[in-house]
Amino acid sequence: MVQTTNRFFDEVARLMNDAAGVAQGVRREAETLFRTQAERILRELAVVQREEFEAVKDMARLAREENETLKARVTALEARLAGANAPAAGSAGVTSAPPGSGGPQEPPGGYFA
Repeated sequence: MVQTTNRFFDEVARLMNDAAGVAQGVRREAETLFRTQAERILRELAVVQREEFEAVKDMARLAREENETLKARVTALEARLAGANAPAAGSAGVTSAPPGSGGPQEPPGGYFA
């Protein structure tokens, strides 16, 4: 009777191993099917892939850095230009107050006095 019991347990163990193998195969098939469907849906929705997003993000960062550099250069050139124009305006006797500031624009009496 001991040998019959062992044979029964051997068959049950073999059946369980086969069932576990089948379950793993079904799981792999389900994962593959799910992944395929998810990729198809994302393709149809035109969702950006992570690599493309990272590339555009880096491009935007570089553009911002270049913009800041150019902004600093423009500010420096404007300051230099303002410094070069200030002595020329002062030697003509005309003050360099901006228009609408209430400051005198011409010498008193005007040009036709």
